[in-house]
Amino acid sequence: MGLEIFERGELPRWAPVRQFLDATEIGDVRGAVAEQFRRPGVGDRLRPGQRVAVTAGSRGIDRIDEVVRAVVDEVRELGAEPFIVPAMGSHGGATAEGQLELISHYGITEETMGCPLLSSMDTVHLGEVEGHVPVWIDRNAFEADAVIPVGRVKPHTDFRGPVESGLMKMIAIGLGKQKGAEFFHSQGMDEFHHLIPAVAKFTLSQVNIPFGVAVIENGYGNLAQAEAVPATRVWEREQELLKIARERMGRLPGDRIDVLIVDRIGKDISGDGADPNVINRDVAGVLPPTEEPVRPRIHRLIIRDLTDETEGNASGIGMA
Repeated sequence: MGLEIFERGELPRWAPVRQFLDATEIGDVRGAVAEQFRRPGVGDRLRPGQRVAVTAGSRGIDRIDEVVRAVVDEVRELGAEPFIVPAMGSHGGATAEGQLELISHYGITEETMGCPLLSSMDTVHLGEVEGHVPVWIDRNAFEADAVIPVGRVKPHTDFRGPVESGLMKMIAIGLGKQKGAEFFHSQGMDEFHHLIPAVAKFTLSQVNIPFGVAVIENGYGNLAQAEAVPATRVWEREQELLKIARERMGRLPGDRIDVLIVDRIGKDISGDGADPNVINRDVAGVLPPTEEPVRPRIHRLIIRDLTDETEGNASGIGMA
C-alpha cells in the first residue's frame, strides 16, 4: 500500500495496531536511590561536613524532581551539606535566573528540595585537552568538596559515539556552562563523540566527582532505572548503559510509513521537538550514520500541535 492509491483517489485500508514497549518502571524512587548509595564505592566516598553539589539539567526527565530530592536526602543522611547547581550549558537563556526558572518547571526549587540552589554562569578554567580544547566548570561546583552529576543516559539526537547523552556530557558541557557549551558547538556535532570523553575525563581528574547517578527511561518515557556509577567506572559503564537505553527506547514498527501523524512536539520532549531517534529524521534532514539501515522510512510527517510545556517553542517544526 503506497502513495499511488491516494493519487488514484482511493482510500487506503486501515488496520489497528497496538504496540507493547518496555514497561520496566521504578515504583519507589527514594528507595531505589537509597539502595544505590549503600553500594561500595558510592555513599562511603562522602564525608560528614562536606559541601556537596548535586546537578540539575535542563531536559524533561520523568520524575527528575524525585530523583534529585532523593540524592539530596541521601547526602544529608551521610552528614554532608547538599546544594543544587543547574548544569545545562547555555540553556535558560545563558543566565543564572533563566536556568533557575527552567529547573523550577521540573519541580526543583529550594522549597521542594530542602536545600540551597546556587545558580551562576561564572566558571573556572581547569586547563586544556588535545592541545586546544578548553575545559570549564561551574564555579559553585568547583568550590564544593564533592560534585554528584545526575543525568539521563540516552541516544543523542544529533551525533553518535561510545557515549552520547548522559553523565559524561553533563560533566563536559552541562557543568561547562556558557563557555563550555559555546566551544563545543563551535566545533560542530561531528566532534562531540571524542570531545565529550576527553573533556569529561580531564574534569574527573581535576575535580572530586566520586560518582554520578544515571537514570534511564523505559519505552513509554517513564523512569526505569537509577544507578550510581563510581567515577572510576563512568567511561566503561556509561557505554553499557547507553546500549540498555537504546534497547528500551520506544520505536515505530514496520519498514515504511507513508504518512506519520504526530500529535504534539515540544522542547520538553526533545531538543528537536520530536526525538529523531524515533521519527527517523532530524532538523538537518539526515540522521547521523548507523551500522543498521534506519527503519521505518517515513515519507510524510504531519505535526498537529505543541505541548503546553514548550511554551510556544516550535523547534523541530521544519522536520515536517
